[in-house]
Parts: sequence; C-alpha cells; structure tokens
Amino acid sequence: MPVTDLFDRAAPDADADAAGPGRVLPANPEAEAAFLGAVLIDNKVLEELPFPLSPDHFHEPVHARIFARILTLADRNAVATPVTLKPYFDADEGLKELGGTTYLAQLTADGQGLLATRELAQQIFDLALLRQLVGVGRELVETAFDTASDIAPLDKIAEAEAALYKVAEGDGGAGAQATDFRSASLAALKMAEAAMASGGGLSGKTTGLASIDEKTAGLHNSDLVILAGRPGMGKTSLATNIAFNCAEKHLEYQRDGGPFDYGAPVAFFSLEMSADQLATRILAEQAEISSESLRSGKITREEFQKLSFASQRLAELPLYIDDTPALTIAALRSRARRLKRRHGIGLVVVDYLQLLQGSNRASDNRVNEISEISRGLKTLAKELEVPVIALSQLSRAVEQREDKRPQLSDLRESGSIEQDADMVWFIYRADYYQEASRPDMPTAESSPEAQEKYAAWESRYLEVKNKATLIVAKQRHGSTGPVPLLFHAEITKFSSPSKRDYSDWGYE
Repeated sequence: MPVTDLFDRAAPDADADAAGPGRVLPANPEAEAAFLGAVLIDNKVLEELPFPLSPDHFHEPVHARIFARILTLADRNAVATPVTLKPYFDADEGLKELGGTTYLAQLTADGQGLLATRELAQQIFDLALLRQLVGVGRELVETAFDTASDIAPLDKIAEAEAALYKVAEGDGGAGAQATDFRSASLAALKMAEAAMASGGGLSGKTTGLASIDEKTAGLHNSDLVILAGRPGMGKTSLATNIAFNCAEKHLEYQRDGGPFDYGAPVAFFSLEMSADQLATRILAEQAEISSESLRSGKITREEFQKLSFASQRLAELPLYIDDTPALTIAALRSRARRLKRRHGIGLVVVDYLQLLQGSNRASDNRVNEISEISRGLKTLAKELEVPVIALSQLSRAVEQREDKRPQLSDLRESGSIEQDADMVWFIYRADYYQEASRPDMPTAESSPEAQEKYAAWESRYLEVKNKATLIVAKQRHGSTGPVPLLFHAEITKFSSPSKRDYSDWGYE
C-alpha cells in the first residue's frame, strides 16, 4: 500500500480539535515520510543538514519515534536501515496501524526524498514552528479570557513574549530538555580549546581587563555577575569599560576574523543615566578627555579632534543602550529578548539592580521584590545563554567599619542576591576614603604636629592614589580573592597593572 494511502486512513480529529473548528494543524506527513526514507537509504543525510532536526519537529508520532531511534543508532556509529530498525518496532502499536514493520521498507521504496533532503528538512522544521505558534496563540487567547482577580495582564504579556521568543529561536516546541553528558563534555572541551587559543586563561567573553580575565577566565554564558560597591567607587565606570571592551573585541573579530570570538554585542540597560550621558562618558573614556571638561565645553581643539576620531571609531560599535526608567524585571527581560533576536547580543549589563521594579505581587515587600528581581536576572542569563552583569548598591554598614573593604553581608536588602549570583564582585578604592579624611592644608604658621599629620596623610594618599581592587567575593567556577586594577579618575577609566606591579597592592 502506498505511503500516502496509509496516512489517509488516519483521520486528523485531534488536529482539528487543536487548531479549531474546520482546521487542522500545519503538517506534511508525506514530507516527513520522504525525509525518513532518504535518511534510511543514506545515513550521511543527517550530517549534511544546515540545522539539527529533533524528533519533536515531526508531527506524526510514529515518525518522531522512528527518527529518535535513527538518532540513537547514529550516536552509536551504527547504520540505520529498515532491517536494523525492525527489532525496535515489532511491538509498536502506532506502526501496526500503518501496516507494521513493512512500513519501514515502504519508506525507502522510491528514494525520491534523496533529491531534496534539505528542502524536506526545512519544511518539517518550519511546520513545527507554525504548530508551536498555533499553540502559543491558543494559550494566549485562553489566558486572555481568564478574568480571575489575581491575573496580571502585563505578566501574561511577558509570558507570551517569552513563548514567542522560543519559537523565534527555533525551539520548535521541543522545550527545555536534559543534556546528555556527551554534549555537555563537548561544550566543555570547546571552552578549554578557546582558553588555549587565547594564550591561556580566557574561555568566556573578555572584560578587556587582563587581571580580571586571569582571575575569572572571562564572562561565561548563563552566569549572573553582581558588581557591587558604595557610591563613588566607580561601579558604572567599570561596567561601561567592560561593555565597551567586549563590544570592541567583537567588532575586531568581525573585521579580522579568528578561531574564536571573545567579544559580543552588548545590551546596556541604564536606569540611572540617560543614553547621551552614558555615551558621553564612553566617548570621554576612549578619547581620554575629562568628562567634566567635555560637559562644560572646556576642551582644546586638539582634544575635540581626539573626540571626533573616537566618535568615528565607535560609530559601528555593537553597543545598545536602553535608558528607559523604572523598568520592571519582566519588561527588562522582554526588551533583552528583543535585542537578542534583532542584534544577537551576547552580554547584558544592568545599572543598577535596586532601580528595577518587581511585579505587583512582590511590591509590598522590598526583600521579596529584590529576591524576584535577582531570580529574574539569573533566569534571563540562562534563557538567553549570555552573561548578565548587574550593578548593586551596598548598605551603609561599610562606612561604619574601620576596614572599608566590602563583604557579602553588605549586599543590600536581600540575601537572594548572593544566592542567585554566580560571581559577586566588589569594587574598592582606598584613595576615595583617604581623600575623604584629608586634614586641613598646613600653613607656615601651622604647628609641627599639624604639618606632620598632613605629611603622613599625603604619604599614605600617594601610596594608594589611582589604585583600585576588585574583590571577587564569590565565584562558583573558581577561587575568590583580590584583583588589582588602576583607576584613572579624570577619565573614569579602569586598566590592568603589569604583573610586576602587583606587589604594590600588598599581594603578589
């Protein structure tokens, strides 16, 4: 009996119910049969596909089970033919309805699928996405009709957008699945290969600061990094430096090529500063001009020329700034998904966490709200498979201690920030606190004690001036400890010291 006749025997009642009255879900069982036949004739077809197909992309359950078994045999380097598949389907009730195991042989009867394997695979994939889209739309309609008092429309919109994002990314309805150890180990080997290719140490996306990259091996996909510090420590400056460096590295990769891309397009969500203020700061950093002078217009022609050159160099930078104020965590995730879809962003920066808002359900309790926000940021990192850097304020408890170095207990308002984070970084600048304790400038008439006091202060200040420390207080994948940095306050720019200077920070 021909394959098409076999399908005519099965009425698509379930499809009609799922798609609505008088409609059936988008599917082409004949294309699925032709593709399976081509694979059974020549298993190398699987290696030539432009994208991987999964059993979930097949509409007919029998075809999905056949394809799953073919993939299992392929993983074992075994040949998949009607003969080798037969023992697995002798008791398959669904296949019995189509004529039993003789159906496997009928799939390879004419071999026409070999003439258009890519086209058939593309159609199977596309129809799977359409079926998923139908499911999302149906669920959206059903949810919209639910008028229960505890239903939050904006939350439902965010959920619908997340579901649509999965369809747009080519999920095809497969959903999240367990990863076999073979796939996980191959990903680990690729990461190790990237670290070797970089000269050792860097397996994720670069921060552009060698001392940080050396300590953390870069920024890794799905990681939530909390960058915290008291006001004035330079959190935003460090975040913009990292965002610029990562985007610039990606631009270099696109221009020059290479085995690995250690950068990525960056999405910067600035809830505190406007886009033009942030752009001004980045321009000042790269042109090495004081941002204060830039804002006031007190720059020379030479400095303006440097600024113009920097602006031209940064024109193509894949750095996208969203300065929408008072964003909810749901809205931020929706915007990040959109940027991922449109621009392929590989790093998200949020400045800063405490300015985000939670849902209405959590807004009555600040601790619960911050917990929801930190979980949402971690979920975003995993969903988009990108590192997320979220800036965070610290409590005033730091100022009340003699040792002003931050610690994990200083994170404001919720212990869930520490719990959800894969890495916690604290930025600490001793010169900031030393400057705050500056005594009065002595005069010729000042007492010897006053002059000695100022001289002692000045000596200590010169020791710590322009030196900063990034304290890695938590790191799931490595050790904790201090990282030396240089901070150029005039242009709000961080850089890495040479290794021979590490002892100046009090450690080797």
